[in-house]
Amino acid sequence: MPEELNLQMAAQIAQFRFALIAPVIQGLYTESSCTAYYKRIANQPLALPDGSTRVYSYKTLEKWVSLYKTGGMDALMPRPRSDKGTTRVMSDVAAEEIFRLKEAFPRINATQIHQQLVSGDFIPATVDVSTVQRFIKKNDLKSARNPNMRDRKAFEEDAFGKLWQADTCFLPHISEDGKSRRVYCVMIIDDHSRLVVGGRLFYNDNAYNFQTVLKSAVSAYCIPHKLYCDLGSPYTNAQLSLICGSIGTVLIHTKVRDAASKAKIERKFLTLKERWLYTLDISSIHSLEQFNTMLTDYIRQYNTTFHTGIKCTPLERYQANKANIRVPQSREWLDECFLNRILRRVNKDSTLSIDNVSYDAPMQFIRMKVEIRYIPGDMDSAFILYEKERYPLQRTDKNVNCHVKRQNTPSIDYSKAGGAK
Repeated sequence: MPEELNLQMAAQIAQFRFALIAPVIQGLYTESSCTAYYKRIANQPLALPDGSTRVYSYKTLEKWVSLYKTGGMDALMPRPRSDKGTTRVMSDVAAEEIFRLKEAFPRINATQIHQQLVSGDFIPATVDVSTVQRFIKKNDLKSARNPNMRDRKAFEEDAFGKLWQADTCFLPHISEDGKSRRVYCVMIIDDHSRLVVGGRLFYNDNAYNFQTVLKSAVSAYCIPHKLYCDLGSPYTNAQLSLICGSIGTVLIHTKVRDAASKAKIERKFLTLKERWLYTLDISSIHSLEQFNTMLTDYIRQYNTTFHTGIKCTPLERYQANKANIRVPQSREWLDECFLNRILRRVNKDSTLSIDNVSYDAPMQFIRMKVEIRYIPGDMDSAFILYEKERYPLQRTDKNVNCHVKRQNTPSIDYSKAGGAK
C-alpha cells in the first residue's frame, strides 16, 4: 500500500544520509576535523537511492549529524510526501534484463537498451533514457569487451566489528510431524576474525528471521560498523534499513549478480557443507530444534578451530581485537531499536488494519496517519508511537464494542421504544 512504499523510500534515504555521516558518528574519519571530512564528501556529486545525483553543502552533513544525535534514525527520514504513482528506482527484473542484454550484445548502447526494456514491459515508457545510462555507469557496464568484469582485490578489515557479512544458504529438507520442509541457514560472520557471530536454521527465508539472528549477534558480541549483504528480500527492506540506522550500522549491499564480492561468507557456507552437513544423516533429524542444536555445536567447534587464512582460531583473533567494540546501551534500548514499524491511517470507527486483522486505536487518532511499532509474530505488544508516547493497540472485538458505552452518544430509553408512552 502507499504508506508502505513511502516508508520504504524514506528508510532508503535515511540510510543513505546515515552512511555519509557514519564515519563521524563512529569516530572513523581520517581527516584533521569533522568539517574537513564534510567538505571532502560535499566536493563531489552523490548518487541518491532513486538513481539521481546531487551535490550537498557540507553544512547539510553537519545538520544531519546534529539531527541523528538528537533524534536518531527517525530524524534523518524525510517528511512524508505524496508520490506521483511512478516507480522511482530500477526494478530488479529490469536490472537483470540490462545485464543480460549487455552480456549478449556487448556493444549495445543505453538508448537501444531503453527501447528493449520499454517494448518488453520491463519499465514504463515514462522512465527516461538517462535512468538507464546512470544504471550502466554505476554498475560498470560500459566496457564492450566484458561487461561483467569487476576490479577485485583481496581485503580484510583491521579490527573485529568493523564489517560483518551475512547471507542465507539452502539446506536439505527435513521431516517434522510427518511433513517435509526446506531448511534455510542464516549466518553472519565477522570479516576480520572470521568468527561466526550468528547462525540459525529456519523454515522460512524472510526479513524477520534475519533480524532475529542479527539481534542475537549484536547482543552477544557488539554493534558492527558495517553490515554487508546481498540483494535478497530479507536484506533489502525498510525495516532492516531503519534497524541498522537505529543501532548505528551502515547497511551495504552487493551489486546485482555479484555474489563473489562477499566471498568470505560464501566460502564459509562451502566449509559448513563439506565439514558438517555432508557428514550428517539427514533422515535421522526430525525437528528444527534438533537441527539447530547440531548447528550450534558445529559453530562452537568452527570458532575454536585453527583457521589457515588468519593463522589462529577465529575466537583467538576476536579476543585479541575486541578492545574498541561498540556495545548496546542496554537490553531495553536494543529491543526498541529492533522494533518494526509501519504506517497506517485510522478509520472513522477508530480501527486500523494490519495484515487483514482489525485493531482498535484510541479515538483521538481518527483520520490520522500513525506510526505503529511492533514485533512480527507478537502483535499483542504493538503500539502507536506519537510524540514519544506509546498508545497500545488491541484486536477489534465487535461483540465487546457493542456493549461499550460511548461518551458522545445519547443513551436510549428502552421504555419508550416501539412507541410506548
